[in-house]
Amino acid sequence: YKENDYAAFREVLAEGQERYPVDLLAYCLMGNHWHLVLRPRTDRALSDFMRWIGVTHVRRHHQHYHHGAGGHLYQGRFKSFPVQDDAHLLTLLRYVEANPLRARIVPEAESWEFSSLWQRGHRGKNCPRLSAWPIARPRNWRTIVNQAMDQAQLEQLRTSVARGRPFGEEDWVRKIVKKLGLQFTLNSLGRPRKKS
Repeated sequence: YKENDYAAFREVLAEGQERYPVDLLAYCLMGNHWHLVLRPRTDRALSDFMRWIGVTHVRRHHQHYHHGAGGHLYQGRFKSFPVQDDAHLLTLLRYVEANPLRARIVPEAESWEFSSLWQRGHRGKNCPRLSAWPIARPRNWRTIVNQAMDQAQLEQLRTSVARGRPFGEEDWVRKIVKKLGLQFTLNSLGRPRKKS
């Protein structure tokens, strides 16, 4: 609802990082959703971190806004998906950091104070700790982030975000889907058709 809500959520992220072994590579907080690019360092770290973030944020939000009865703040479970390689990781990082630009909230992505792109250029108070990327960040990263993304890549990423589908080349996606038991991420949305 207000700027302090974003700051409070960043504090929750920073506290969560103290509790759970996850690397935060990028993030972007928006008014009705948020994106985190995380690399868990243990098998349980991602689930534990996300559960703690969600529960803590909801409790503090209700307490601050005096919603004594509580109620839902989030719709459904968080979505996560594996990423194939360095090139796909760069595409994902660009997608996340360009979010406020695509939403036309800011004229340049780095102007959005509640993102990792902004944080890297400023010393924010109570900000989460950004981890080093496992790949080299291109020198002209801000320029790249501010350029329009290829529509096919954008749609593929949106599907991965919405469905939890692995992000990568089609052959790799099918192999990983089979290996991790994620076949449902390839199915069409909605109920299956009834058989006659």
